[in-house]
Amino acid sequence: MKFTKEIKIALVAILGILVLFFGLNFLKGMTIFSNDNTYFVSFKDISGLSSSNPIYADGYKVGVVKHINYDYDNNGNIIVQIDLNKDLRIPKGSSAEINSDLMGNVKMNLLLANNPRERVNPGDTIVGGMNSGLMGKVAALVPTVEKMLPKMDSILTRVNTLLGDPAIAHSLHNIEGITNNLNTTSQQLNILATGLNKSVPSLMHKTDGILTNTNKFTSNLASVDVAGTMAQVDETIANLKSFTNQLNSKDGTLGHLMYDPALYNNMNRTMISADSLLINVRQHPKRYVHFSVFGKKDK
Repeated sequence: MKFTKEIKIALVAILGILVLFFGLNFLKGMTIFSNDNTYFVSFKDISGLSSSNPIYADGYKVGVVKHINYDYDNNGNIIVQIDLNKDLRIPKGSSAEINSDLMGNVKMNLLLANNPRERVNPGDTIVGGMNSGLMGKVAALVPTVEKMLPKMDSILTRVNTLLGDPAIAHSLHNIEGITNNLNTTSQQLNILATGLNKSVPSLMHKTDGILTNTNKFTSNLASVDVAGTMAQVDETIANLKSFTNQLNSKDGTLGHLMYDPALYNNMNRTMISADSLLINVRQHPKRYVHFSVFGKKDK
């Protein structure tokens, strides 16, 4: 059988189409001769998910998105067909979520449940959802930021007014002067500390002498018979008390001297008589003293 030129061209064209088809699928990440398991995921919103987007489980790529179909008969759900590695076991109760990063890359993550007994069979449908991630958090902050903008504007206006007040510049000038004074004080303190450092050895020597004297004094105190001394003090106090009692008593000699008016009057009269006698002696000494230059003649 001879192939005409037209048949050869047609075969080459068909072969080129097949190579192009499988090459595009390979570049999209789809296996050409695949025996992967097919599952379905139901979403309310796929947020930019498209065919050939990767699917990850615990950060590891386990498959790709095969087809996306809009379910017009079931409340507008979007059914995503995914092909997963046949060795992957999906526990029952697992779910899927769509993640998008700041660069706009979209991927699907499988959230595997902890159910070692039951599994999702190929062809079953898995529940899917959205994970807004960082962009969702930023979007949630936008209303709060919008509410804060008027307050921020008011605060900035007050700050500008405050900074424009001449008193601020004057205060800053005063702060500069205070800083200079602090520097001067610090230098003086350094000089004082240097002088103190020089005086410390002599002070320590004197302190050692004082401690030595203190130790001697303490030793002397320790050698004192405190009990005997206190006994003598008690005896002295008892004698003083007895003497005081005798002074306060009217029966003793000292009591008569202090409290008997007759003794006082007698002593007073005696002193007056002695005074009169001395006056008479001074006035008439010859009555009391006989004095002769040549001596007394014998009879």
